[in-house]
Amino acid sequence: MKFRRALKSDAASMAALSIEVWLGTYLRRGVNAFFADYALSEFTASKFEALLDSPNEFFAVSVNEEGIDGFIRVTSGNSAPVNGHLNTEISTLYVQPRHHGKGLGKGLLQVGLQHCYENRVQSVWVATNSENTPAINFYLAQGFENIGNTHFRIQDQAYLNEVFSYTLRPSIVP
Repeated sequence: MKFRRALKSDAASMAALSIEVWLGTYLRRGVNAFFADYALSEFTASKFEALLDSPNEFFAVSVNEEGIDGFIRVTSGNSAPVNGHLNTEISTLYVQPRHHGKGLGKGLLQVGLQHCYENRVQSVWVATNSENTPAINFYLAQGFENIGNTHFRIQDQAYLNEVFSYTLRPSIVP
């Protein structure tokens, strides 16, 4: 496993990986225009390039001999939808499905939490779809605590999400 900070040249790869993971995770019964339009407009190289330029964003990638197989995005200044004192979000943690179970998610999470710790962040939050049992189990196994729920919205559609928090302490940064 090799982890490094994301580069602008990674933007297209992160966009493609995002489409792969998002569609595979959330669209189990087929792809319709509503979700296709969302994915193709949301996950673009230009959007990732802009995010990579933002001082509020931290990206790290997992790379293998072929290219990127996962990434984490940590956003400062995003208030949690519950328990309002949390303002650093793990916005994205994606690993290609064929690489699940190899420790990439845990490794990327460690890199993201280490970044938070080094920047004196005391707690982080993350939201995941309430039907995404593997992600929920992953965060709970890493020591996150369920603190409530919110809704992820696409236009007028709302999807229930669980919200988790993690308190960083020097002795327990994974």
